[in-house]
Amino acid sequence: MTDDTPISYMAAARGTPVLSSAGTQIGTLEHVLEVPQVDVFDGIVIATGAGLRFIDADEVRQITRAQITTSLDDAQAARLPPPQGAPVYRVDALADSGHSLHDVLGRLFRRPHWIREDDQP
Repeated sequence: MTDDTPISYMAAARGTPVLSSAGTQIGTLEHVLEVPQVDVFDGIVIATGAGLRFIDADEVRQITRAQITTSLDDAQAARLPPPQGAPVYRVDALADSGHSLHDVLGRLFRRPHWIREDDQP
């Protein structure tokens, strides 16, 4: 499989470049939005210089391993809305990687550190 072969939205990897219809990189993939109960692709959330932005599934042309192409021109991409709905959390695996007492106890008790996605730079 080459990097330009279309793939399922379920196989899209975080950090994949997202391009406008002009080929300009407008951000990178943060996560895919889906409704798993009915197996529906709802859209993607991307990380941009202005923060997280939402792109509706109807505006996603193609997903490959190398990139995600949208039907948005550069002006439309600059006006993308932030995502709506409940916040998304993930575990920060490096949170307790230091040598302080706090970090040692965190590793000892395997305490996860949850980070809110929209709090990321």
